[in-house]
Amino acid sequence: MSSKTKERILDAALGMFSQKGYAGTNIRELTASLGLVKSSMYKHFRSKEEIWNALLDEMILYYKERFGSPDHLPPAPDSLEGLVSLTMRMVDLTVHDEKIVKTRKVLTIEQFRDERARTLATNHFLTGLTDMFSRIFESMMERRLLRPDDPGILAFAYTAPISTLIHLCDREPEKTDEAIAKIETFSRHFISVYGNKMSDKEKQL
Repeated sequence: MSSKTKERILDAALGMFSQKGYAGTNIRELTASLGLVKSSMYKHFRSKEEIWNALLDEMILYYKERFGSPDHLPPAPDSLEGLVSLTMRMVDLTVHDEKIVKTRKVLTIEQFRDERARTLATNHFLTGLTDMFSRIFESMMERRLLRPDDPGILAFAYTAPISTLIHLCDREPEKTDEAIAKIETFSRHFISVYGNKMSDKEKQL
């Protein structure tokens, strides 16, 4: 029961932080939303700051397990169409997983207040994503699926427009379907430009 209560506290805190920010969330409202008293809360967390840090720890693990990271890569695509499929699976998770959506909103709000949030925001929105796709593209170049190029530059060119459209989904949810369609169109354009045009027979030589 204790671990379930702790999980409920963190889930509720994520919801409140994503809506009101850290400063706008207070322990009394958080406990009331769960039907708890403050003394029950303090059996699990000594302060709001402790809840915040535990939540960031959970965010890192949750994101890594479901989305991937430079040291926890998804399987590299074995075809150009596989890159489109991998991209769209990642986008679907990023846009529709409620916990990831709330996490992204929290990091967007708190990156200007909290150093850990700033570091995580940079990693999730830029460097981590670029590093991950740099490794993926390097593997695809080794298989001669992509033309030889700087994988880091290609990864930045690929992920930046996709990240921009994902943030658009957060700001204007009514444009989500349109944004997802644009991402798929962009992914296919990317492979039409950077995909290796050699025949399958040549690739096997």
